[in-house]
Amino acid sequence: MTEKTHDHSDSSNDAVIKDHNFTVPTGKSHPMELLMKQKGLTGLLGAGEIVEGVVLEKIGTRLFIDLGARGAGIIYGKEYYAAPDIIKNLNPGDKISAKVVEIDNEDGYIELSLKDAGEERRWIDLKEMQREGRILELPIKEANRGGLILELSGIKGFLPASQLSAKNYPRVGNGDKEKIFEALQKLIGQTTRVKILDIVPAENKLIFTEKELDQQAMREAVAKYKIGEEVEGEITGVVDFGAFMKFDEAASLEGLIHISEIDWTMIEDPRKVLDIGERVRAKIIDIQGGKVSLSLKALKEDPWTRIAQNYHKGDVTGGKVTKFNPFGAFVELGSQNTDGIQGLVHISEFGTEKKMKEQLELGKEYDFKILLIDPQEHRMSLGMIREEVKEEPGPQDMTLSPA
Repeated sequence: MTEKTHDHSDSSNDAVIKDHNFTVPTGKSHPMELLMKQKGLTGLLGAGEIVEGVVLEKIGTRLFIDLGARGAGIIYGKEYYAAPDIIKNLNPGDKISAKVVEIDNEDGYIELSLKDAGEERRWIDLKEMQREGRILELPIKEANRGGLILELSGIKGFLPASQLSAKNYPRVGNGDKEKIFEALQKLIGQTTRVKILDIVPAENKLIFTEKELDQQAMREAVAKYKIGEEVEGEITGVVDFGAFMKFDEAASLEGLIHISEIDWTMIEDPRKVLDIGERVRAKIIDIQGGKVSLSLKALKEDPWTRIAQNYHKGDVTGGKVTKFNPFGAFVELGSQNTDGIQGLVHISEFGTEKKMKEQLELGKEYDFKILLIDPQEHRMSLGMIREEVKEEPGPQDMTLSPA
């Protein structure tokens, strides 16, 4: 405890504050003889360091701080006026944090700043929260096209769209930025659970993540499922590369049905075969770090197991051109093909992509020869059947009948 006494032997009758191992005069003379004895301890301090202390006394526009074994500090001048709202609420005995401005100023004090310390203390606390992996519940203040703005301890931070949980991630087709922005704006005012992902105080940078929490919860929920297990759920989102299916309501667990796992036939647009809200049954085909991959086609009979019954290498069959790509043309086989199996006519059959498109037309049927069938790899190679061009006989081939 700090106590005030009066030195009656001193004619100035100055008041002094006694605390621990030093005495700070508080009268008119203010010689600070005892503070000068701190010089051996101040060598342990560095300018810019954040220190903890206890308020000793406020005298005019000077605030004296007990720094324990390090001595005493003072906040005065511009540093005093820079933090009036903080200082006016301080009383002797209050614990505070301050930033060292100067180790040994002209009066022999350790000069301190409260204004800078407040902000730096907040960053130090945030660093500690990150180190501990603390889970924070924060309100969503704003949204922009890249993500959400949150606020913690008076410091604004950013939650990138890439770090959103599966629940909050905007499922927008074609990556439409305006629609993503609209979806993010709907989250303003809600509260979200996050962890601190990155902190760079010098750049005033504070980055949050929902995904890390989401992944942790998902890993725990996924632990009770196994590859090969069948699950039933609801389609919650359909995008260009597939669909999302929620199959565990209690844990809000979702899996991805990749476009290649929707059906054995080639799917061009998942939106044409799956609807949001539709209930389906799927098979778990992979689990990686809390991410679940699902398949609809795995619960259907593989049509390639029956292909040898109807098609053989060397057969000539009709087929409809369904798609072009840089490797060639995809062809859906004709009348015997009830499963929508497709083969590929390689680009080498034509020479260039331009020539391929000159010789084939999407949606039109042509005759093809089966060059290769590999049911295990789900591959069929086709070759073009070209009509032979009959040459007109030249003059030398014409015989004249005798007159």
